[in-house]
Amino acid sequence: MSDLKAPLRPKRSTQLVDFLVQFRWIVVVFFVLPFSCLYYFSIYLGDVRSARKSDKQRQKEHEENVKEVVKRLGERDASKDGLVCTARPPWVVIGMRNCDYKRARHFKVDLSKFRNILEINKERMVARVEPLVNMAQISRATIPMNLSLAVIGELDDLTVGGLIHGFGIEGSSHIYGLFSDTIVALEVLLADGRVVRATKDNEYSDLFYAIPWSQGTLGLLLSAEIKLIQVKEYMRLTYKPVTGNLKELAQAYADSFAPRDGNQDNPTKVPDFVEGMIYSPTEGVMMTGRYASKKEAKQKGNVINSIGWWFKPWFYQHAQTALKRGEFVEYIPTRDYCHRHTRSIYWEGKLILPFGDQFWFRYLFGWLMPPKVAVLKATQSEAIRNYYHDHHVIQDLLVPLHKVADTLEWVHREMEVYPIWLCPHRIYKLPVKPMIYPEPGFEAHGRQGDTKYAQMYTDVGVYYAPGAVLRGEPFDGAEKCREVELFLIENHGFQPQYAVSELSEKNFWRMFDGALYEQCRRKYKAIGTFMSVYYKSKKGRKTEKEVQEAEQEKAELDTPEVDEPAD
Repeated sequence: MSDLKAPLRPKRSTQLVDFLVQFRWIVVVFFVLPFSCLYYFSIYLGDVRSARKSDKQRQKEHEENVKEVVKRLGERDASKDGLVCTARPPWVVIGMRNCDYKRARHFKVDLSKFRNILEINKERMVARVEPLVNMAQISRATIPMNLSLAVIGELDDLTVGGLIHGFGIEGSSHIYGLFSDTIVALEVLLADGRVVRATKDNEYSDLFYAIPWSQGTLGLLLSAEIKLIQVKEYMRLTYKPVTGNLKELAQAYADSFAPRDGNQDNPTKVPDFVEGMIYSPTEGVMMTGRYASKKEAKQKGNVINSIGWWFKPWFYQHAQTALKRGEFVEYIPTRDYCHRHTRSIYWEGKLILPFGDQFWFRYLFGWLMPPKVAVLKATQSEAIRNYYHDHHVIQDLLVPLHKVADTLEWVHREMEVYPIWLCPHRIYKLPVKPMIYPEPGFEAHGRQGDTKYAQMYTDVGVYYAPGAVLRGEPFDGAEKCREVELFLIENHGFQPQYAVSELSEKNFWRMFDGALYEQCRRKYKAIGTFMSVYYKSKKGRKTEKEVQEAEQEKAELDTPEVDEPAD
């Protein structure tokens, strides 16, 4: 194993922005938290009003809203107006990117009314929802029925549209894949004004496979039909502490959900939920969960932990106690478990509010948590935003399971960020090649976690201030981001585009496969109407001239110039 000791570096000079960040908690406590609470409450009231409507009424409203959006798109003059973009303000979007693409002139289409659950079909086991339905809303509606989305994002504010167009994962993804893999059908408004329903086996199957990871650049999503699964009232969660070097921690993580005999589809050997947290180069906790009935949970001797209460310890800190307590088991209400990372925003809450995890704050003010990400972004100055880009890391590194150990060592050596989140997910071998795909020939190796039809990947979640920043040493965030991206390209990994990206266009298409995407861009006339996925993800402000020139260049090409991804 490589040397894991970080080299000593000189201290960097302190600037005004360092103090603004250090004391940002004042703004958070006295403005962001109260305003976030009101914001959340207004959203909740809207959800309640929507839930009280009949399915028929919600469907009628949906049809009327679709007509309005089709009409609005038809009003666009391609020779005068900018490219089509939703009317959501940049600060509303969850993620580190500044949504600089919205600073160029664009033609706004308002989708703010598309936030209803249209139908919960228990016979088909499908939920039909609009794109702005968030995870809190859908879990509130389904879990009391002992139903759930097969993959449901942990953070309340994550929306269906964002998880489809971008990236969505959960502790059940080792069984069901990413959020986009659980989609049954998509209702999409195309550039020419047609509204189509795309499934994996109809005439729009190419569009169905191309939309995930496309960042909404092939059409406007109007609704989605998503797979439901049966669940029970509780999650029986086992916390298992692990010690050793990073390679040993990675192996313990793989063993927690991937049988070494290759029997990956055996439900008696594979848990319903799994995640790992690496707290240091030598310590981690692996958590495995299985659904449990209320009757089982309330049996004598079982411990029930309702972690959703505002005064409860933050989940990642509660899990860390296993390092001292040893292995233990408890029963958590299913909805509480699904949103276990919401209140502390994983562990970012510790940076936002250094005392937010203290008992006195949790008991007195924990009900105000979490601060809404949109409000946090809206109250950031340009200097603070740039500071976070340069001195903070929020990246998900999607790598093959067999490369997790190498990735952990690389992250420690180059960034020294802890805790690290580990969440496995499948990448399926599909009849077409979408933007992300398994390693060529993976099925021939028979590696742990893999099957003939899917390769097991892991999201190595790196969210926090690097060790160098915490010690007051220099850290070049942009350069490290480029190094992360090259590491992923070299190891057949992928970078979700909600994060800050330094990818050049050439490297973007080395990481992702663009053939199907570009084929659909041409076939469905998205070129000249919607911005390309690279320019939408690209860091930095886009001028209208830059975007239009890029679109014109694409329109003039018969085939996209796409580099072959590195094996």
